Amino acid sequence: MESFGTRLHRAMSERGPLCVGIDPHPGLLARWGLTDDVQGLDRFTRIVVDALGDRVAVVKPQSAFFERFGSRGVAILESTIRQLRDAGSLVLLDVKRGDIGSTVSAYASAYLDPSSPLYVDAVTASPYLGVGSLAPMFELAAEHGGGVFVLALTSNPEGAVVQRARAADGRTVAQTVIDEISQLNRGADPLGSFGLVVGATIGETGHDLSGVGGPLLAPGLGAQGAGAADLRIVFGSSLAAVLPSYSREVLSAGPDAAALRAAADRVLAECRGVLAAR
Repeated sequence: MESFGTRLHRAMSERGPLCVGIDPHPGLLARWGLTDDVQGLDRFTRIVVDALGDRVAVVKPQSAFFERFGSRGVAILESTIRQLRDAGSLVLLDVKRGDIGSTVSAYASAYLDPSSPLYVDAVTASPYLGVGSLAPMFELAAEHGGGVFVLALTSNPEGAVVQRARAADGRTVAQTVIDEISQLNRGADPLGSFGLVVGATIGETGHDLSGVGGPLLAPGLGAQGAGAADLRIVFGSSLAAVLPSYSREVLSAGPDAAALRAAADRVLAECRGVLAAR
């Protein structure tokens, strides 16, 4: 099977380097004039998929906003994943799972096994039980052409306490994560399937991202405070691998489909202007 990194590289080349989140939180549902229930959730996701599924490289549903409605919400998530696949978008499910042994293997099966109703192209994962604990995810992803984006340097201020702590060898925890993911991508061409999550709001990182070899997901753009120009500061010489991620900045333009498309086109143009200048 074609690797996730290869599919992502092609999608970014053809559709542009943009990931749009589907984050149907209560305030956004209300802004769209929708009810905060399963019916509102279903209507919201259908509008987003119809507006953007056939034009955005990657769409990133946030699993928690579906899970909060129980089994009916998860059923809508399954349907959303199928619709996005039919529209040609790559689906990155934002679940931030991380565990050990049989549990992380079960998470891997849930999202990265083609036989699962929640099967997606890639997931986000938390490495704070040790990057090695995620091995079942990496293995199943490699077997079925999937991808894993591992948290490294996140936008939330609380993250720095853990991520910038020093290990015994002097590296930060984040740098150890970066280095281990770089090893997984060794020899991959044109892009590795194992990526990192690096927030666009964090400024100069002081970390070496140059050898990662895989995609760098950059959330925190738009409503969270970062602009496209901040990508130069955060990623420097690694801009070629950056996948900018927007959620509220695009979604707040809804529920009008044309307005959603215009918002996505606007932020994509801004990012292209920065990334093309690398």
